[in-house]
Amino acid sequence: MSGPYRGLKPLPLPRGAFDPGSLPLYERIAGRLWEDLRASGARSGDRLPSERVLAERYHASRVTMRSALAFLAERGAVQAAPARGWFVAGEVTTATATTHVEGFADYARKHRIPLSSRVLLSRVRPCTVREAQRLRITPGDDLFEMRRLRSLNGMVVVLEHNRLPLALCPALADTDFTRASLYATLLTADPPQIPRRAEYAVEARPPNREEQRLLELEGTSVPVLMARQLTYSQHGHPLEVTDQAYRGDRYQFRAGIT
Repeated sequence: MSGPYRGLKPLPLPRGAFDPGSLPLYERIAGRLWEDLRASGARSGDRLPSERVLAERYHASRVTMRSALAFLAERGAVQAAPARGWFVAGEVTTATATTHVEGFADYARKHRIPLSSRVLLSRVRPCTVREAQRLRITPGDDLFEMRRLRSLNGMVVVLEHNRLPLALCPALADTDFTRASLYATLLTADPPQIPRRAEYAVEARPPNREEQRLLELEGTSVPVLMARQLTYSQHGHPLEVTDQAYRGDRYQFRAGIT
């Protein structure tokens, strides 16, 4: 065996974990790196080349390469050590490949449904006392706030209100979220922020006037499904507070109970 992983014990990796069709560049690069690790016989604890070397090897920018590594870290294949670089992590199984919170853009991409977003508000402001309590930050800290109207296949589905600590990912303030994915942007942070777990509550209620107008519900009796979500990062820290008002006739919440 040749290359940087010469003589290493094979690391089990799930088959079919990456479908190259319609995937973002960082996911395609992650898939190639994943397969290279497996083919070269990498084992837990092995150190990867630097991000600069990997970026050159896979013809990607440093930001894209960092997102690819974060994507693999989310699935337990690699892990970062402060000031030391990236290392192959423990064994990876198919079950660990899905232990993350899926965003609206992820859902649309997975089901190959055209997605469009209209940004109604995007700003940085001081967080309130209540927001600080939920996000475990200091009142008055910079908070990134965004409201978007999101559509699938040309049909409006949800009015979304996101609030995140700006310090976790300063790039949020300058990103055009009419096209960009919020969760994909969080992967470009240093260190990457991976939505790992969420507390999620849903209730049905009549829409208010703004929701009637934006969700095109005026003159109907369709309710909205109000979803409230508190998302945590891979480190267990609160990452995002989100309120989502879905059209009740265009959204169905499904979950498995264990």
